[in-house]
Amino acid sequence: MEFGDGLFPLGAIGGGNSMVPTLISVVLMIAIFYFGIIRPNKKKEKEAAEMMENLAVGDVIYTYGGIVGKIVQVKADVIVIESTGMKTRLEIMKWAVKNVLKPSGRKAEKEEDEEE
Repeated sequence: MEFGDGLFPLGAIGGGNSMVPTLISVVLMIAIFYFGIIRPNKKKEKEAAEMMENLAVGDVIYTYGGIVGKIVQVKADVIVIESTGMKTRLEIMKWAVKNVLKPSGRKAEKEEDEEE
């Protein structure tokens, strides 16, 4: 390595290197994180919030705890479900609902009316 008058190598002073490739790689990494992680998570959160808003009496649901039941009452943040078999009623939070297995017939009729 050649040294000039000072302590720095000759190639390092004077702009032989550019920060453009570094900036491009940082921007690319941010874009990958946004489109690969952040955006899909926001989409899932939006779908889950919509599902929670549309819960109705008569829907058959599946919870994160593995409980399957039919909704018999809907409150603000809580739903009351009735499990199959012994007709046990459980009060659970809306956020615990993982999936709606069978929507109630009343909700399906509303969707048909909206399509027309």
